[in-house]
Amino acid sequence: MTKWYKKDQHFLVDEQVLNRIIQYGRLNRTDTVLEIGAGYGNLTEKLAARAGRVIAIEVDAQLASSIEGRENVDIIIGDALKLEFPPFNKVIANLPYSISSPVTFKLLLYKFELGILMYQYEFAKRMVALPASEDYGRLSIAVQYYADVEILEVVPRSAFSTPPEVNSAIIRLVPRPPPYDVKDENFFMRFIKAAFSQRRKKLRNAIINNAAPLGIRDIDIAIKKLPAELIERRAETIPPQELAKLADILTYERI
Repeated sequence: MTKWYKKDQHFLVDEQVLNRIIQYGRLNRTDTVLEIGAGYGNLTEKLAARAGRVIAIEVDAQLASSIEGRENVDIIIGDALKLEFPPFNKVIANLPYSISSPVTFKLLLYKFELGILMYQYEFAKRMVALPASEDYGRLSIAVQYYADVEILEVVPRSAFSTPPEVNSAIIRLVPRPPPYDVKDENFFMRFIKAAFSQRRKKLRNAIINNAAPLGIRDIDIAIKKLPAELIERRAETIPPQELAKLADILTYERI
């Protein structure tokens, strides 16, 4: 079957990398695999040969029509950010890089066992980053709150049909219960967004400047209740558990 490529689409074509992705997934016939961004189905075919069922989502109807039909493959044409995902226990995909962040957080709202996912390398480094490192930030904290994440390998640009401008990385994502408690999960996620909105400033300033978006009714009173030794530091130097404690204090100071 003839394959075609459209502008700004980067399809993984390296057979060795594709095969390693399958190995990382440890597939068997009891698995239902979700694939987001199926393209013309080169990964889809390999998934179908090992898994019991594959749910392949592709927004481009022309590309989706090129996927070879198999009894155990369900092709869904649509936007992965707008669709409700059917039940699955593993997600294995070369994700569209333009939706890396929103689709990852959407996935983490679902119950599944394992994710083997391709991201831009810079994005992957932010996912696994530790406190006080250059890449540590909101993404690191949010992803690691919901799952264990690790980089399995870096994939060169040459592994793709139309090479992207940067290297990519395959990551393993394993959902698990949060490693620490927060009183209001939604507020905690909003708080870390605010905390890292001004990375080079002290956390005190970031909180004050985001008082309205955070819904804090009296910022002067709220600031006095926060440990001075923490809010005088930059957010990038503070471990997630400590940021969670600050968010819990501020939870009671909202309108």
